[in-house]
Amino acid sequence: MTEITTDRVVIVGAGLGALYAALKLAPRPVAVISPDPLGEGASSAWAQGGVAAAMDRADSPESHAEDTVKAGAGTVVPDVADLVTREARDYILDLTTMGTPFDRSEDGGYVLSREAAHSFARVVRVKGDQAGSEIMAALIDRVRETPSIQVLEGTIAVGLAVSDGQVTGVAVQDASEDGSQTVTLRASAVLLAGGGSGGLYALTTNPPRIRGQVIGMAARAGALIADAEFVQFHPTAMDVGEDPAPLATEALRGEGAVLINKHGARFMQAMHPDAELAPRDVVARAIFAEVQAGNRPMLDTRTALGERVKDLFPSVASYCARNNIDPARDPIPVAPAAHYHMGGIATDTEGRASLSGLWVCGEASSTGLHGANRLASNGLLEALVYARICADGIADTLPPVADADLIEIQFADGKSPNKAKAVEDLRKTMTQNVGVVRDRAGLTRALQVIEALEAEHGDCQQFRNMCATATLIAAGALVREESRGAHERSDFPETTEGPGKRSRMYLSDALTIRAQACKELT
Repeated sequence: MTEITTDRVVIVGAGLGALYAALKLAPRPVAVISPDPLGEGASSAWAQGGVAAAMDRADSPESHAEDTVKAGAGTVVPDVADLVTREARDYILDLTTMGTPFDRSEDGGYVLSREAAHSFARVVRVKGDQAGSEIMAALIDRVRETPSIQVLEGTIAVGLAVSDGQVTGVAVQDASEDGSQTVTLRASAVLLAGGGSGGLYALTTNPPRIRGQVIGMAARAGALIADAEFVQFHPTAMDVGEDPAPLATEALRGEGAVLINKHGARFMQAMHPDAELAPRDVVARAIFAEVQAGNRPMLDTRTALGERVKDLFPSVASYCARNNIDPARDPIPVAPAAHYHMGGIATDTEGRASLSGLWVCGEASSTGLHGANRLASNGLLEALVYARICADGIADTLPPVADADLIEIQFADGKSPNKAKAVEDLRKTMTQNVGVVRDRAGLTRALQVIEALEAEHGDCQQFRNMCATATLIAAGALVREESRGAHERSDFPETTEGPGKRSRMYLSDALTIRAQACKELT
């Protein structure tokens, strides 16, 4: 195996957290591992809602933290919620300085939207529903201008190098379909910022590459994983047969759009006092029930927005147009889709993983902010806050480095095995058995299928990473014999009394649970 030693900090991923951390590390040399051209493969660029921050004079960070804790269903770490919400305003101002064109009112204030489970309108947006892409565009411009940042486009991380509990580097390959031999980049610090796991499900809003690989590679290296079972399903993915599914942003409901079924009847009013603006898990389960009953749930923007929907929410209008839907006249078919992983690689308040030399930020991490049910638009905020925390921690840990050679990788040919069918089978299994509503039989079945798929196709590191994360999600869901937040067990419908407990699990623990599930098959 070829090895390259570098003085650069290696950052895996190229979304909001990765790029913001790279900028905050400047002028320290860094290398950003990006499988796709910048801005094309990251979940951050697809985010529609915006960044949650208490910008209104009547609002406060304390209220934002309170909403975060409440939405998280008993497993949010209050100190983390306080830390993140207290600094939110500063990050909006910083992004503005970097060139993000946030929507502004005539008096110069920020336009704020209200989303589910927020007690105030506090989601700062860009061009209605284009926050992610516009923030990313501003950061990409800054990254391109920063000489200390090298972006290795077309390169994908497939594993971590570990020695005596210390992460010493990252194994990478050519990101093309043909693949390549593996090259190890030896570095003194590694930051994982490579996204979540939504693409492990057949119905998802995540970009195609976001399939739990980063969480899986850390788990395979021995990192502790927290809250793996808590996967958030966005209630209103557009049910139009696309993969990934286009997203009908929650801000539409914030503007008054309502949920109806094929009979034209609203159904959220009977489910929760906040109706369409109830917490995401409540709305997702209600829509899922309508799907299961054959009632074809839809999002109706006709009365609340009419033709204005096309100007206020251009991304949604575009998705509708390409599917022959006129949202001013037609309700939009919706269904819950895997959207955000609240769990991930366990980190402390400094962004450190359990393995020395490894930091994590963004959706791949589990900081304790999101609990069992992420508060809407807290994802981008958390990525920003912990990107800066990780950057500061890395800079404080390592000796100063003024310059570093560019990394030049010559990948040797190596035919990558075609795992398209195996990935498809894995995704179907996760949706069918580890989805919005779960039970012991389905979770056991999922673990059995994952084990069989990995046994047959384990020659591919990327697929093994996917299977590791899928195993952790299913095993965590099997062990948690209660319903809490986004984790719904039909065979354990009640929430356990007392304070909620976060889950912590090593891959070895999950594999033991999986092995037991496979014994039940025989």
